[in-house]
Amino acid sequence: MTDLLSGIRVLDLTNVLAGPYCAYQLALLGADVIKVEAPPGGDLARQLGASPELNKAGMGASFLAQNAGKRSVVLDLKQEADRERFLNLVATADALVENFRPGVMDRLGLGHEKLKEVRPSLVYCAISGFGQTGPMRGNPAYDQIIQGLSGIMSITGTPETAPLRVGYPVADTLGGLVGAFAIAAALVRQKTSGEGAFLDVSMLECTLSALGWPVSNYLTAGVEPQAMGNENMTAAPSGAFRTGEGLLNIAANKQEQFVTLCGLIGRPELASDPRFAERETRKENRAALKPLIEDALAGAPAAVWEEKLNRAGVPAGRVLTIPQVLQERQVTERRMTTRFQEIPGMEKPLTVVRGGFMVDGAAPVPAGPPPRLGAHMDDVFASLPARGKGRARA
Repeated sequence: MTDLLSGIRVLDLTNVLAGPYCAYQLALLGADVIKVEAPPGGDLARQLGASPELNKAGMGASFLAQNAGKRSVVLDLKQEADRERFLNLVATADALVENFRPGVMDRLGLGHEKLKEVRPSLVYCAISGFGQTGPMRGNPAYDQIIQGLSGIMSITGTPETAPLRVGYPVADTLGGLVGAFAIAAALVRQKTSGEGAFLDVSMLECTLSALGWPVSNYLTAGVEPQAMGNENMTAAPSGAFRTGEGLLNIAANKQEQFVTLCGLIGRPELASDPRFAERETRKENRAALKPLIEDALAGAPAAVWEEKLNRAGVPAGRVLTIPQVLQERQVTERRMTTRFQEIPGMEKPLTVVRGGFMVDGAAPVPAGPPPRLGAHMDDVFASLPARGKGRARA
């Protein structure tokens, strides 16, 4: 972790992915993130993952991915005694993030207005599928629902295979990132003016915002985005190409990059071919251009072409699997993963990924492994002011 948010306490009342990922970013920045989980099983993600043994132990791989560096307490917010303990905890918090459906916290008597009475400066972040207002506010939402409604599935895949779901929970992840960004910004104001904030994060809107290019092309140019497989709507040749061994992504988006590419693959005449000489004509004739490039690339494996093209200033990269990229020197040398040797409740070491940034040249690694359910009850509640002391129910 770093010390950028040192001294900041965040209450994490979230489940599964969007909210936990949001709070994980804050933990990596140095915040004291206390995960408030409901009995009996806590975060649903504790039971989700590829290992049945870990799921049964409440340490599912999906939970492990975004909960390192947090502390865990268990509170039943439907019970008066635990609600009081929770309010005592809120009195010490700088920020809170939850991803319940709109209205749930209010029905528990713990909505934003109530918590403001306890902690006027609280930054309260509510992440939901559709936001706190609007006709869909009460709808349940998982990542795939948002992917479909946002239009992202309609432009994913080829014309023959679309609509397709993006291969990871992109809407959940975007919601978490935007939530963390908004919380960090609100904390700046809090520290200068003492003001709290209510942050209403909509996963649908986060996804639409990230779809800026295709949305803008529709709104300004009237062109409805279409599924194009691995092709790039703005340029050609730009996509995945077969080589002598493996796939290679090439993005010769600039004119000079295309000319250089043609020379490197031994086909300099393509740069002056009327079908390909200009950006717009290349886009129109991309179907004719691609096999010509692939024929030339067949003489060497993707790794060779990657080095050769990049050295000449033509962006290129192999298409890798997850296991392959984790072994890349670029990833290992920048400490993208952190390994914990001993984790309570687990029989083997655990490796987790950090955030995608470094601070002053250092990797912001998690302060500790993902917590066992309720592992920090005594630590957390013993440190509260006198009003909140007393052994909490485990």
